[in-house]
Amino acid sequence: MTGDAVAIEGVTKSFGSLRALDGVSLRVHPGEVYGLLGPNGSGKTTLIRMLVGLVLPETGSIEVLGTRMPDIGVLGRIGYMTQQAALYPDLSVEENVRFFGAVNDAEAGLEEALRFVELWDRRSSTVINLSGGMRQRLSLACAIVHKPALLLLDEPTVGVDPQLRLQLWERFRAMTNTGTSIVVSSHVMDEAERCDRLGLILFGKLLAEGSADELRRRAGTDSLEQAFLALSGTGR
Repeated sequence: MTGDAVAIEGVTKSFGSLRALDGVSLRVHPGEVYGLLGPNGSGKTTLIRMLVGLVLPETGSIEVLGTRMPDIGVLGRIGYMTQQAALYPDLSVEENVRFFGAVNDAEAGLEEALRFVELWDRRSSTVINLSGGMRQRLSLACAIVHKPALLLLDEPTVGVDPQLRLQLWERFRAMTNTGTSIVVSSHVMDEAERCDRLGLILFGKLLAEGSADELRRRAGTDSLEQAFLALSGTGR
């Protein structure tokens, strides 16, 4: 066991002829935001799904919060916000969060979670009547109602406006300030700047790791996008 929130060693996974992950090794430290940065289809979602045991590696190992995965016993300490809002549209805001709280034996955190995402005043609203941005915030409330030690965010700000994106990132950072570790996948370069460390991933391979500044210095560029292209060998 390690002191890291996540320890991935030599993980591979294929879906038919597609090599989704190819020897990936990385670690996520306690209380940091670790960003998986890469284009769609690079393997980010597969890796995140492995962290909750939804996908099993063919080779290698995954350890989450000191526990070898898959292990149902550690799931109550993990929050998972998927790309598509996993909500019940015919239930109210409060009923959705109450359900996810009950699953994790943490209904007492309902009000705190809804206030955190500024939806307490809309707790009686039916989900189907919410805007897309409100659904994103509600998804976050459902993922954090049990105060997870590790929060997994798969493209959490896709399709949201810049103001809401900023608000969500402020909330993510507030969580790390209390010790929560966050793994977030994204293909948006300006979001990558908000991460403590980044893992650049392409075609299932981890190309490089480091802070945004470290990756730019390594690539000899002023732009993180150009650094990604240079380090992936796809730049001109």
